[in-house]
Amino acid sequence: PIFNKESKVLILGTMPSFKSRENNMYYSHPKNRFWVILSSLFNESVPSSNKEKEEFILNHNIALWDVLKSCKIKGSSDSSIKDPIVNDFNIIFNNCNITAVFTTGKKATKLYKDLTGKDSIYLPSTSPANCSLSLEELIKEYKIILNYL
Repeated sequence: PIFNKESKVLILGTMPSFKSRENNMYYSHPKNRFWVILSSLFNESVPSSNKEKEEFILNHNIALWDVLKSCKIKGSSDSSIKDPIVNDFNIIFNNCNITAVFTTGKKATKLYKDLTGKDSIYLPSTSPANCSLSLEELIKEYKIILNYL
């Protein structure tokens, strides 16, 4: 997880994509719109290196992680997930004053609810596989994060 004691918002994906696992950073697929969206929310340039991305998240009081600690998955396909094991979120909840938990995508939202019994605020997936929403529509959806910071 990426967080510090000032983190107020927790954003959870399902499981890092193949490209994210390869690059050792969340939302690392070059066509994933996550970093562009967050940069737009804060009127900043898009961070490029892993260090810049981590600093960006922490500077804006955001915690970033995934719902799942482990699972069986084919490539990066959320629909192929089997044997999911949930992360222990107490490491964040016990060290931060989290005001809201956001889950990116329907699978992350469902798994978080099913595996923890807790609700989260749904955000549409920023994955390149989610072509149904434009960048502008995603930015509009993600603006809700600002209400909790």
